[in-house]
Amino acid sequence: MNIADLRKSYEKAELSESASHADPLQQFDQWLTEAISSEVPEPNAMTVATVGSDLRPSTRVVLIKGYDERGIVWYTNYQSQKGRELAGNPYAALQFHWVELERVVRIEGLVEKVSEEESDEYFRSRPLDSRIGAWASPQSEVIPNRAVLVANAAKYGAQFLLQPPRPPHWGGYRLKPDNWQFWQGRKSRLHDRLRYTLQADGGWLRERLAP
Repeated sequence: MNIADLRKSYEKAELSESASHADPLQQFDQWLTEAISSEVPEPNAMTVATVGSDLRPSTRVVLIKGYDERGIVWYTNYQSQKGRELAGNPYAALQFHWVELERVVRIEGLVEKVSEEESDEYFRSRPLDSRIGAWASPQSEVIPNRAVLVANAAKYGAQFLLQPPRPPHWGGYRLKPDNWQFWQGRKSRLHDRLRYTLQADGGWLRERLAP
């Protein structure tokens, strides 16, 4: 099999200016709702791209945990690679890829930490194992083997029992979008691609880009 010969014709839907929302958040809400209702695998999974002090980009997949007019929220370890990179360069890019719907959403903007209260509230809603895991994993650090994680989980489980507090190094980020792109696969590679750019007055400029 030649990987270069793998091809697919995209023919499920279209994205027109007249049928899309003027506000990108509404368009995102519609597409995410449709992805969830279509039962695509992990519709809440998104790629987060950051850039380090060495100017090398890095990506990883996280789960969106909230969105509104303030931005897109996810939670993680602030001492992880992405946390360190965001501390040095607070701009990031997000991408959702709903393969079954032949759709991609790209979002760019400034990232800030959510409030302590928001992080505390979400942390309390997590399953107990996940709350213990936030203490047990020194995310992005080199460890000798998996036994370290298991031992840490046992240690913090015994220490905190059923009420582990939120670690000070763990919490939420919110990306405040200034650029959205919505991509809908179309036949003959003539895909639909709409870009929304934030304007000085707070409105959005919607433009069609060549695919």
